[in-house]
Amino acid sequence: MPNPFRIRAAAVLASAVLLSSLLAGCSHGSKDGDLTGQKLDWEDCPAPSEAEGGGSAPSPLPDGTQWQCATLKAPLDWSEPKGDTIGLALIRARASGAASKRIGSLVFNFGGPGGSGVTALPAFGEDYAKLRTRYDLVSFDPRGVGRSAPVECESDAQLDEYFQQDATPDDSTERTQLLNRAKQFNAACEKHSKKILPHVRTTDAARDMDLMRQVLGDAKLHYFGISYGTELGGVYAHLFPRNVGRAVLDAVVDPSQNPEQSSLGQAKGFQLALDNFAEDCTSKTTDCPIGDTPQDVKDRIARLLKDLERKPIPGILPRELTQTAATNGIAQSLYSKDFWEYLTEGLQQAYEGDGKILLLLSDSMNGRDQNGEYSNITAANVAINCSDEKQRYSAAYVEQKLPDFRAASALFGDYLAWGLVTCTDWAVPGAADHPDVRAPGSAPILVVGNTGDPATPYEGAKKMVDALGKGVGVELTYKGQGHGAYDSKNKCVQDAVNGYLLDGKVPAAGTVCS
Repeated sequence: MPNPFRIRAAAVLASAVLLSSLLAGCSHGSKDGDLTGQKLDWEDCPAPSEAEGGGSAPSPLPDGTQWQCATLKAPLDWSEPKGDTIGLALIRARASGAASKRIGSLVFNFGGPGGSGVTALPAFGEDYAKLRTRYDLVSFDPRGVGRSAPVECESDAQLDEYFQQDATPDDSTERTQLLNRAKQFNAACEKHSKKILPHVRTTDAARDMDLMRQVLGDAKLHYFGISYGTELGGVYAHLFPRNVGRAVLDAVVDPSQNPEQSSLGQAKGFQLALDNFAEDCTSKTTDCPIGDTPQDVKDRIARLLKDLERKPIPGILPRELTQTAATNGIAQSLYSKDFWEYLTEGLQQAYEGDGKILLLLSDSMNGRDQNGEYSNITAANVAINCSDEKQRYSAAYVEQKLPDFRAASALFGDYLAWGLVTCTDWAVPGAADHPDVRAPGSAPILVVGNTGDPATPYEGAKKMVDALGKGVGVELTYKGQGHGAYDSKNKCVQDAVNGYLLDGKVPAAGTVCS
């Protein structure tokens, strides 16, 4: 099954907004073949599609500014720029400050891969009010995501079954079942999305962003990338270094790692986050309701997961909380310190035989809403990762590597190791061993790492700075918890980021915020 830990916590937002029909498909090429001259037809945003997560149309910002949506035409195949096109869904909020002070558009990608920017940006919009004084805030559904020619794989009922499967096989029978189920999912993706699958690589999305820059009327791309969005930003800088404006990468993907190394790093990262959660709970003046010591907290969780493998407990009827769903829900809650209270409550209830909260957390990771409808975040995540990553891992190889993963995390190791077989039977060959982000000649790019980040471990920020090249990457460290730094509301981080994006003031390399 896919490794859902590689999806940013913004997936929580997707699970709360799923309703109307999918808007997808390809059209024939534009008449003149020059897509840079197209005019965007901005209108009030509709309710998000089911693939975007459903829900209601975005509410106006506190000052009354309406969110506007448009569709950008892009080539289906960038090697044939005058061929068939697809529509890319865009959203914006116009700058709030004086027109004379406006810098241009600030384009956001919130990660995944597979997350809808059209739903994420309004959810976070108020957090970027200061940035909106000089920028139009813009985001988009990358190709294969949401309303942008979405990858479609399995039905909601099939996905329910998919996410309930045993993701950590203990014997040959369970291993065969896991591999067959992955093969079934991948075959469904090829059947339903054959035309778009070869064209959802990160390099394709980066080329889409440069087209977007031109159509928005900006000489440079000003960019804010989070989680996978840092990889996309790095790839853009490699392909178009002279077009980079002011760019910030937050919650940084290590561009030097292959999938195995990335998953192993995440095992260590999530274990660190679990350790910090357990320490926090037991160090408070009030009694920790889920353990007396940090080790006791972790031991009880391990026993719970072992018990769930033998006998699931009631979750959200008729579904049960399985070992897989519980592991997924625990991981989801570790993306942000704000979620720790839900993890505590969810574990309390699970110890009493009620799996509702942990299952809800798992659902949010997987893009499932309360009506049982899924966004396409999983389908897009698998499609983009498998198209980007050249490596294909066998079950025998995973078994050989299990000791390394278990050493990194007794709780998450097996789960992350077996996630490596997701792409084994993928229909499209992977592009590279790891992304190329070398960007000689680029403007400075601010790279923000969080020492307590579980999903994109802190060490990745330094690796990104090194890979971007001398004089390009500028590292900023935040000593905090959770995935990302800017949305932690830390004043030091926000002042540094805002100072660069708004005034062009590059912070000193090596700046530390705590």
